[in-house]
Amino acid sequence: MIKIVLYTHILAATAWIGGSLLLFALGILLRDKAAQKAVYAHLGPIYGYFETFWLVILWVTGLTMFFAFGFPDVFTHAPDSGLAHLMRVKLTIVGALTLLTVIHMTIAFKTHGIERTPLQNIISRGSSMAIFLLNLVIIWYAIGIRDLL
Repeated sequence: MIKIVLYTHILAATAWIGGSLLLFALGILLRDKAAQKAVYAHLGPIYGYFETFWLVILWVTGLTMFFAFGFPDVFTHAPDSGLAHLMRVKLTIVGALTLLTVIHMTIAFKTHGIERTPLQNIISRGSSMAIFLLNLVIIWYAIGIRDLL
């Protein structure tokens, strides 16, 4: 059963990060601002629901594995270990990523179809870039955790 959970977690991470990479590429490659705005207007809401689904799956499968692999015991019996450190950092980053996602999605859905204020643009684009970069950091820590298991 845990292999199915791990597989689902990896699949969810692939979908989550793949979508992030697609939108990042579109932001860079679409130079025509009108085309970029049109693509994001159509793709944005679909992407938001798609990504929310996969983020929930990541949380559910991640927490399932957290308890199945006995990480609470690692924090209790070996709080200064490398494994505990990596997991603590990864969980902190996942929490930050989730918070940034909520902020980004709130602005995106609130302003869909209307012009954003300059502050909303800064927060939305900044949170989007931070989410993209945090995804890469989370992968790094996940690999480190896997190496120690």
